[in-house]
Amino acid sequence: MKTNTSEKTAKMVLTSLLTALIFILAFVPFAGYIKIPVLAIQVTTVHIPVIIGSIILGPKYGAFLGGCFGLTSLINNTAQPGITSFVFSPFIEVGEGLGGSPLSLIICFVPRILSGIVPYFVYIGMQKIMKKNRQPHPASLMISGVAGSMTNTLLVMSMIYFFFGKQWAAAKNIAYEAVLGIIGSVVLINGTIEAFIAAVASSAVCLAILKTKK
Repeated sequence: MKTNTSEKTAKMVLTSLLTALIFILAFVPFAGYIKIPVLAIQVTTVHIPVIIGSIILGPKYGAFLGGCFGLTSLINNTAQPGITSFVFSPFIEVGEGLGGSPLSLIICFVPRILSGIVPYFVYIGMQKIMKKNRQPHPASLMISGVAGSMTNTLLVMSMIYFFFGKQWAAAKNIAYEAVLGIIGSVVLINGTIEAFIAAVASSAVCLAILKTKK
């Protein structure tokens, strides 16, 4: 009983710390959204605490942390809207004279929640494949980090295309026919960079925590 209580307390403490880190990364300038001028892109690191929480704490806690990630995105895009913020906030007009769409909440939350669920199951699966059920394997952790990051990137960008393709093209002032190619390049470039960062950072942190936990 005492051990279970201690474990629950430890999980709550770590969840609180990771939640705080998500909000810090999301709202402190240049912390969670890093601009790379050479490539003219912006990559996020906000998903990293979500992935860490998923692997260490399990899918329920991971889903909660993913929900927090989605909430920060909703707040940011509502409070400081950009030209395409309507894809993340139902409070921003989709087009001139058009109200916001509830579909934006799906984009805002579903990929982020799943990015807190997928890494756990990928990690468990990889551990079984490598026959390392107890001792954490760095490769398992890195692959789980990539899986969590790409879950977010692929789902967000594909939902933008299917839900708001024409409106997104109009906001970007590009032809609708070019949207799929641009989204593909975002997935390829941004997704690869974010996945690499997530793999390295989450595996290093998770390995240290799991060894301490053991």
